Amino acid sequence: MATGSETAVICGTARIGRRTKELIGRLRPGDVAVIDHLDLDRVAAEGLVLAGPAAVVNAAASISGRYANVGPLLIAAAGIPLLDGVGPDVLEAVAEGAEVRIEGELLVSGEWTRRGTRQDIPSLERLVEASRTSVGDELERFATNTLEYLRTEHRLLLRELDVPNLGVGLAGRHVLVVVRGHDYKDDLAALRRYIDEMKPVLVGVDGGADALLEMGRTPDVVIGDMDSVSEGGLRCGAALVVHGYPGGPAPGSARLASLGLEHAVFEAPGTSEDIALLLAYESGAELIVAVGTHSSMTDFLDKGRAGMASTFLVRMKVGPKLVDAKGVSRLYQSRVRKGDLVLLVVAALFSLIVVTAVSQPARLFLENLWNALRLG
Repeated sequence: MATGSETAVICGTARIGRRTKELIGRLRPGDVAVIDHLDLDRVAAEGLVLAGPAAVVNAAASISGRYANVGPLLIAAAGIPLLDGVGPDVLEAVAEGAEVRIEGELLVSGEWTRRGTRQDIPSLERLVEASRTSVGDELERFATNTLEYLRTEHRLLLRELDVPNLGVGLAGRHVLVVVRGHDYKDDLAALRRYIDEMKPVLVGVDGGADALLEMGRTPDVVIGDMDSVSEGGLRCGAALVVHGYPGGPAPGSARLASLGLEHAVFEAPGTSEDIALLLAYESGAELIVAVGTHSSMTDFLDKGRAGMASTFLVRMKVGPKLVDAKGVSRLYQSRVRKGDLVLLVVAALFSLIVVTAVSQPARLFLENLWNALRLG
């Protein structure tokens, strides 16, 4: 296991994953996570930390300098050694389940050895600081791509969409759309009272379905590419909606077909969370509450998106009905329920009865009052 020293030899079983979010589900404490994740994002880093590997080996640069991503800092702050930039051939050279060693900056698997860069908090902080100087160039590229996508996508997003029949009534109801994004666990925990009282339709976007199941809620709808939701999430009884790209494929259909699961396809451009918001809006939802959705440039760079045109357009379209989960949770923290008021009144009456029973003056006063009323 890791000791925090760069010279310590770390041994463990290699778990290989080209997609970090898929690897996380297979990781066990003490494994060595071998990933190929350029600019390791915060959500993926949080998942790795929770899995508790002995070390993380990245074939790519965890911080490339394009923007100031903080995911690698979370790995280092958790005391998990990070060996960076080992090279793409590591995914082929190291076998799944093989025993590997990390000796300083070397990754060793049998006779195969590669050198990487051993990162720690100071080295990562230097990289983050250096990234801040180039964020202007990245922002310019991001804005250019966004404008280009706006030209090509706006007609598709602003026209009336063909919404599939799900067998789930969304019209006139609150709809809670859950994405497994930043702070989603805290936001869901803060919304427990809201969910209990308003009973919104629960929509899990890919892994958002598992997020709902983890808090003891069963999603009514699971929507997305179906690449990061567990089989248990797919078999929970929810209506399944695969994101279909206009004039192109619906990638999630193949997985659901292989599992023998019936599903609908919703064809629309943008991200899976975009089409989840559109589905709720086009189905006549009264209010759409979003948990963990991505709305900033950093969020989209973390996801590897070149622009956020679809997000701009979708939020313009659904804006009057869309509210962030944090706003709803703050309202419900200060809300007094009718049941609480009833309990307060009952408690006050009970206290009065007890005081009357044990207090001689109070008892005499009530007896005299009762007698006066009878005689009157």
